Amino acid sequence: MAYFSIGIGGIIGSLLRYFVSLWSGNLLGNSFPFGTLIANIAGAFLLGIFTRKVAESNRANPNYVLAIGTGAIGSFTTLSTLSTETVLLMEKSEWLLAFIYIILSLIGGLGAAWIGYRQRGLKGMGVK
Repeated sequence: MAYFSIGIGGIIGSLLRYFVSLWSGNLLGNSFPFGTLIANIAGAFLLGIFTRKVAESNRANPNYVLAIGTGAIGSFTTLSTLSTETVLLMEKSEWLLAFIYIILSLIGGLGAAWIGYRQRGLKGMGVK
């Protein structure tokens, strides 16, 4: 059941990442890897919230935890695409953009995860 849960979550997360990439490309252009940056920062934030929620819950279903955390959020975010896109920027001698991309990804991801973890679920963000 764990493999199935992760697989279903992975399908959902990877499709969401693909749609974020399409959306950001249409909205912001393709000269900078905005889609991956947005997905990674949003995923770090969501995983922070989710991790906090699981840590506070004594009743979390392990299959749901795997489906959401490992499957959906894990496949929504991607280190391999970040790495490849950075290499492609460097191949085009876009050194400044590559550096900005790495810094935004690192600081943005860590910051988003910290902010997400510090939230008390969605109520902490003003959502009822």
